[in-house]
Amino acid sequence: MTKPSISSKSSRFGGAWPHVVVIGAGVCGLGIAWRLAQAGCTVDIFERGEAGHGATWAAAGMLAAGAEAEPGEQRLLELTRISLAAWPNFAREVEAASGLTIDYRDQGTLVVALTHDDVEQLRFTYEFQRDLGIELQWLSGAEARAREPHLRPGVAAAVYSAGDHQVDNRKLALALKQAALGAGVTLRERCPVRALAVEGERARGVHLADGVFIDADVVVLAAGAWSREIGGLPVEALPPVRPVKGQMLALQMDPAAPLLSHVLWAPKAYLVPRVDGRLLIGATVEEKGFDDAMTAGGVLSLLEAAWRVLPGIEELPIAETWVGFRPTSRDDAPILGPTVVEGLVIATGHHRNGILLAPVTAEAVSGYVLTGEMPAAAAQFSAERFAAAPSLATVGGSGR
Repeated sequence: MTKPSISSKSSRFGGAWPHVVVIGAGVCGLGIAWRLAQAGCTVDIFERGEAGHGATWAAAGMLAAGAEAEPGEQRLLELTRISLAAWPNFAREVEAASGLTIDYRDQGTLVVALTHDDVEQLRFTYEFQRDLGIELQWLSGAEARAREPHLRPGVAAAVYSAGDHQVDNRKLALALKQAALGAGVTLRERCPVRALAVEGERARGVHLADGVFIDADVVVLAAGAWSREIGGLPVEALPPVRPVKGQMLALQMDPAAPLLSHVLWAPKAYLVPRVDGRLLIGATVEEKGFDDAMTAGGVLSLLEAAWRVLPGIEELPIAETWVGFRPTSRDDAPILGPTVVEGLVIATGHHRNGILLAPVTAEAVSGYVLTGEMPAAAAQFSAERFAAAPSLATVGGSGR
C-alpha cells in the first residue's frame, strides 16, 4: 500500500480539503490522523486521556504475524502479513518525521516447548503455519539454548520465526504523536468526545464533554475498547467491540548482560526484551470489562510461566505492573472502513494486533477517507460482516 495522494483525494471531495475529526489517539488513531494530515486534510484528534496511553501503551509491541497465526484466522493472516511487510519502511518514516527512535528490532521470535504435550501442540501449530507459507525453522532443545543460553535446561523443542519482529510500543506512541503534530494535526488530550452528531443519517461532527460542538466532513472512530461508549451512535452503527483485560509486568535485566534477546513465546506467557534491559511478561486474558486491578493470581501466573522457561528471572527486580484493555471484536479481527452512517468511518477491534496492524490501518482508513475505496485485504473487515449476527456476547480467541 502507498500513501493516499492529493490528486486521488480531490476526486472525492471536489478539490476541497476535508476536515476530519478522529476520536481516539492510540496507535491507529494517530497513524490515521498523520496520514490524512500528510495528504493535506485538516485533522482534529480528540483523546479522553493522554495520547498513546491506552491499549497502545499497555501492549508489548510484538509484530508476530507468523508465530501468532491460528486456525480460523486465515483471512486475518493476509492483512497481518501485508502490515508486517510494511513495518520496516513505516518505522523509518515515523522516526524521520518525529526525530525519535522507536527501537524496531528484527531478531526474530522463538516459540518454546517444555514438555511432551507442549511439543505435540507446537508440532501441530508449526505444520499448520508452514502450510500457510510462513517461513519457520524447527529447533531441538539444544539448538534453542544455543540461541538463548539462559533457557531452562531440558527445553524440549522450539520454533524460530525469523520474520516476526518487535517495536517499543511506548516509543512508537510518542513518535507517532510527534509526527502527527509535525504534519499539522491538532491534538486535544484529556478532551473526551461525548457524542457523535448525526443529521439526516450523516455524521456532521462531534459534541465534546464540555458541550462544544466540532463540525467535520468525516469522523473517524478509533477509540479502541471505548468505541461503544461514544453517545449518538445509532444502534446499527455500534461497533461490536468489548474490552478484554490483560495484566502485564516488567522485570529489569542488566542491559549489558540480558537474560534474553529474542521475543519468546512460552506455554502460558510471552517474554519481550527491550533495549534498556526491561523484560516484559504478559499477558492474562480476562473478560472483566474495564476492571483495572492488578491481582495476585494474575501476577503469579505470569511469573510462574516465565520462570518455568527462564529461571534466571527470579533474581530480577519488578520494574512495573499494569493493566490494558484489548479492543476485541466478535471474531477477534479489526473493524475497518465505512459504517451505515455516512461520513462515519471506523478503525477499532484490533484485539491483540493493534501495533502489528498500525501501518495497514493508517493506509487503508486514510485512503478510504480520501478516495472512498478500501484495499481488498482490508475491505473484508468492514462492519458489514456482523450485520447478520447482532449479538455482542460471543467470546473467542486467544487474546494474545
